[in-house]
Formats: sequence, structure tokens, C-alpha cells
Amino acid sequence: MLDPELLERITARRVELDELEEQLVKVRAERDELVVAERVFERVSEQLVDERASTVPAPGQVGGRAVMLIPHREPGVEETMLPPDYQRILAAVRQAGGPVMTRQVGEMLGVDVSVRSKLEPLRGKLVRLTDRGWLRKMPDGQFTTRL
Repeated sequence: MLDPELLERITARRVELDELEEQLVKVRAERDELVVAERVFERVSEQLVDERASTVPAPGQVGGRAVMLIPHREPGVEETMLPPDYQRILAAVRQAGGPVMTRQVGEMLGVDVSVRSKLEPLRGKLVRLTDRGWLRKMPDGQFTTRL
């Protein structure tokens, strides 16, 4: 016949191991859920990268002419998504270190500032950058970078 004390120890150990097994089942289930979550995260990340790559401004059509669309400044939209001439304008305004007039930006970019018809397209681009949130226009007509 078995010793009652030994039988009690065996039963207690079995209960302890059953509890550990329940915990192990929960841990395995959680680990499996994390594996699934990781896969979903990877897929969504890949989709976001693809979407961001496809949001590079593409020429639009206005009156049968190709025009470059200027994106609004938002989180995730980087300056590199702007057309090169707009990037140069932003760099010139930033380089000035303070508010600048259209004429000053033109001088920095090598535009013939003595001819008004050469400055107006630049002013239009500065205003467009302001409307899209890339620059700020001061009440006196000067442009500055947004902080």
C-alpha cells in the first residue's frame, strides 16, 4: 500500500503541474497572436511604403498642358516630394535666415530681377508654397519658412 503522505505529495505536484500547463497554453496562445500581429504590421508597413512612394507629385493636366501638382505640407510629406524648382525656392528662403521679398529670392536663384515678367512666376510659386503650408507670408509681403 502507498504511503498517504507520498500520495498527497504526488497529488499536490500534479495540481501544480496542471496549473503550469494552463499557463503554458496561455503563453503559447499569446505568442501565436503576436506572430499574427507581427505579420499584419509588416504587411501594413509595406502598403504604407508603397502608398507613400506613389504619392510623389505627378504632372496633372490643365488646359491640355502638363502641370506639376504641389502637395500640402502634412506629416509624412517630405520636402523631397516637391518638384526640384520648388525645393530650390525653399532652400533659398531658408538660406536667407529671415523674411525675404520675391526679388531677394530671385537674386539668390539667379533670376533676372530687373524684368518684372521674370519675377511674377517666382512670386506665384512662393504664393503656392504658402497656400500649401510650406512657407509663411508676412503682412508686408515678405516670405519666411514655417517653423
